[in-house]
Amino acid sequence: MEERLRRIADNEALFRSVNEQVEEINKPFATMTDIFAIVCECGNIECKDQIDLDVRAYETARADSALFFVVPGHEMPEAEDTVERCGTYNVVRKHPGIPQAIAEQQDPRSGN
Repeated sequence: MEERLRRIADNEALFRSVNEQVEEINKPFATMTDIFAIVCECGNIECKDQIDLDVRAYETARADSALFFVVPGHEMPEAEDTVERCGTYNVVRKHPGIPQAIAEQQDPRSGN
């Protein structure tokens, strides 16, 4: 179980890192639209689903290393809880322990 939690957390952190790069690319267009597409940050490394997201919602969630965006139905209850349902996406919070520790260690905004 511990190895599965570690793998899920690593996969989700990888997707978050990709989305940070996507956001950086989209910054020049922020004056035209407040919406951009990110990849689902679920623990399934094969997931390629995209989420259209408001820039403000993205930034609000990024203030907390334990929060991730997933397509509804992609939640992994053994590693996270849904804290917000927004129609086309859900925000999930990593459980304390391994999932949260990996999320914090691999947060591109934390300076680690």
